[in-house]
Amino acid sequence: MPRRIFLFFSYCLLCFAMPFLSLCAQVPISAPPAQVPAAVAAVPPATRISPRSAAFAKALQLYRTGKLGDAENEYKALIEGDPQSALAYVGLVRVYLKQKRLSDASTAAAKAMELAPPLSTVHVAMGEVYFRQAKMDEAEKEFLKEIKRGTQDARAYLGMARIYSAFSFHKSAKQMIDRAHQLDPADPDIRKAWMRTLSLEEKIKALQAYLTTETNDDTEERTDLEHALTVLQDRINQPGRSCHLRTKVSSTSINLETLWFSPYHISGAGLITKLNGTSAVLLLDTGASGILVGRKIAEKAGIKRVVQTNIRGIGDKGDASGYVGFADSVRIGDLEFEGCYVDVTDKKLQTGEEGLIGADVFAQYLVDIDFPNGKLKLGELPPRPEEAVVQPMSDADAKAAPQYYDQYIAPEMKSYTAILRFGHDLLIPTRVNGSNPVLFLIDSGGFDDVISSRFAPEVTKVSRDSDSIVKGLSGTVNKVYRADTVKLQFSHFRHERQDLVSLDTARLSNDTGTEIAGILGFAMLRLTDVKIDYRDGLVDFQFDPDRFH
Repeated sequence: MPRRIFLFFSYCLLCFAMPFLSLCAQVPISAPPAQVPAAVAAVPPATRISPRSAAFAKALQLYRTGKLGDAENEYKALIEGDPQSALAYVGLVRVYLKQKRLSDASTAAAKAMELAPPLSTVHVAMGEVYFRQAKMDEAEKEFLKEIKRGTQDARAYLGMARIYSAFSFHKSAKQMIDRAHQLDPADPDIRKAWMRTLSLEEKIKALQAYLTTETNDDTEERTDLEHALTVLQDRINQPGRSCHLRTKVSSTSINLETLWFSPYHISGAGLITKLNGTSAVLLLDTGASGILVGRKIAEKAGIKRVVQTNIRGIGDKGDASGYVGFADSVRIGDLEFEGCYVDVTDKKLQTGEEGLIGADVFAQYLVDIDFPNGKLKLGELPPRPEEAVVQPMSDADAKAAPQYYDQYIAPEMKSYTAILRFGHDLLIPTRVNGSNPVLFLIDSGGFDDVISSRFAPEVTKVSRDSDSIVKGLSGTVNKVYRADTVKLQFSHFRHERQDLVSLDTARLSNDTGTEIAGILGFAMLRLTDVKIDYRDGLVDFQFDPDRFH
């Protein structure tokens, strides 16, 4: 009989919309660059552009408007005309990264570095490749070196903003993205990053302007942005839609429900959640964002439909249809949120749960998931030295320009481990069989640990597994492998596994924007007490070996 393994990783619309609902420059969005002249000869002699400069401008314009195949051809033609053109290779790096061709991007960056090692833009392109490879130290060195030299390459500041943001240095990230936008407001990636830092009204105007132009977002990304705009407009047109606590609760403890996918196998830990008074047991998922429920629960609870969308997750059967809806009330234990958006899926969840709830729903607290004792404990985060005591967020607060702070590690959190945050994704540096650190996703919604099929052969023996069935929100995974001996070292723990599931995590990595080498799933996490500080990007794991003797 085949072994069934369920790995839930929820990619709901709000996972993409949330950056636009949270992350203040006053400069208006500039218009995209003008089209390259059709004929250089038509330009007056005093301003005539050289044919080669015009070719570079054309290639850049093709890249920025999403004509990636044509842009690739233009850059290759420039290289054919001048094999020593490092700038053309830099252009290819960006095209390949946008096409999700990481190996080709790495090769092009290495060639550019070989041809012109002193050139600032070459180092910036190499930094972008390092960032996508999850080589954060190397990426930071490349970006910072050029920034300290006073580079005018806007993408150096964009790259550094991404690193600062991932490590929860949000004030520093804001300064970097403002500088990037000042230097090159027409770059689509910079425009999107900058838009996330605006107030609600400014964000809507900027996103509307962005969506009227040609950009290099693929169809899926474009659709996500359009849906995000619909949700933002709904928020501003409907007072009270800011998902805030009705009353201040400084700390609380909530029972975790044991969820089973067979009489002998636990699938996860759940929370009893009342949506508009309708009860549902939702899987507590550190790898998801917000709330996702099935259509039957949504209809019973009277969830109001806002916009049709697709729900994405692990699996090779395509996205599940669904929609973003609105709940007047969400109650979990002593907490009652009002004015919250939730995702609704038309597809039945694979293991029978009534839905998922991301741990980031409680991000304003120190989140303590005590799996062994079956408790979710929420407490106050230590106040930052420069910040007043945080009050419950009102609707007016949600619409104001956000305030930014850099990571603060309170004395009582010195033993915590710094992680990288990409939206709701919590990525922890992990050594595998003594490797250099790679990034693993902390995912209590995934049934078991997983190692990437791209990374696994570098550290252990891998073989095809035709017997196991791995399912997620996007159906069954077509190709499943098994990794031989895997010794994981993360935080202050060592964890050895045999015969570990290995599968392709490319989509997960592409969506996150950096390489994810594996997943720490529920089978391991359930042995620990996990504490998460979303604000400052910190986690702690506590394990009592005596409990499991």
